[in-house]
Amino acid sequence: MGKVVDFTGFTRLNINPQRVVDQVPDDLEGVVVMGYTAEGDYYFASSYADGADVLWLAEMLKKKLFEATDRFGG
Repeated sequence: MGKVVDFTGFTRLNINPQRVVDQVPDDLEGVVVMGYTAEGDYYFASSYADGADVLWLAEMLKKKLFEATDRFGG
């Protein structure tokens, strides 16, 4: 049987949240986790104490998301 390799490209399909969490690298400086619970409630957790750091990271990653979707026609 061959080795199963996770797809790392862009997709229009949702991915199970646990699969995403399982692929988090060990060398991250900090994290921000955002999502919805099964009941539709917001979930938020951050390793950063300063809200400005959280906002800055969110804005930088939003910029990268826009750039990526522009490149791949998202």
